Amino acid sequence: MRFLQVGEPGAETPVVQIEDAGEVSTFDLSPLTDAIDGPFLEGDGLGRAARAAVEGSLPGLDIEGWRIGAPIARPGAVLCIGMNYAAHAAESGAAPPERPVLFLKTPNTVAGPHDTVLVPPGSEKTDWEVELALVVGRPAWQLSSPEEALGCIAGYALCNDLSERTWQLEESGGQWSKGKCAPGYSPLGPWLVPAQEVDPSALRLRSWVNGEPRQDSSTADLIFSVGEIVHHLSQYLRLEPGDLVLTGTPEGVALSGRFPYLRPGDVVELEIGGLGRQRQELVADPHGAGPTR
Repeated sequence: MRFLQVGEPGAETPVVQIEDAGEVSTFDLSPLTDAIDGPFLEGDGLGRAARAAVEGSLPGLDIEGWRIGAPIARPGAVLCIGMNYAAHAAESGAAPPERPVLFLKTPNTVAGPHDTVLVPPGSEKTDWEVELALVVGRPAWQLSSPEEALGCIAGYALCNDLSERTWQLEESGGQWSKGKCAPGYSPLGPWLVPAQEVDPSALRLRSWVNGEPRQDSSTADLIFSVGEIVHHLSQYLRLEPGDLVLTGTPEGVALSGRFPYLRPGDVVELEIGGLGRQRQELVADPHGAGPTR
């Protein structure tokens, strides 16, 4: 079972899809909610939607040709864990962290999985990062253990944590968020898959640029597991339903020096097993000159 939001930005329709013997049925969630958001998730929305779909009380919907938006409405917070794969830390010239490294992205970075990415004026080092994202389903504050933390996760999704490395590392003033917050720099989706249907410890993550392979790894290589991440964060801040947590990226990014940075005209594709696939074309922001080849 998977949850999506489809339609034009700001006017998406929430839907649920059920796959049976290779056939996918799509149902309109509008009778239950206007959006897949924090209140919906906290109120057992995924469970209620699943039961309603099985009972046949939701109308079917043909979404062929519709835009796919982010599978959750704009989150209150986007929290990100850096250097959470040992090989990625090594290619970045850093030792694996002893504690989770936290940085923040603004909610307006969240976009649909196939939306065009606008490269900001002045950007010369836009980078890709395939990541497992988790969505919080109930408040998480001062949790007692990683096991308890797992119960606070509503579901999982695929995200591209796009980064502007000059702004992140050279103009940061010591933190990373400046290079992470260009509008649309967190393409999310296509789906939100309920937590009970996903083993987050053994997912294959891959990315491509212009059809050429870049990243190919597994969440088995995470330094801090998703339970450890949520438990750790809850000691310092209160996670709210609908919040988005990005869990880090594996090796194979442009920061390694092995690949060129992204430019307008490039196409990025990303995939996580069971969580779907994304495709974004990069174009120069029409409000500025942007980088050129």
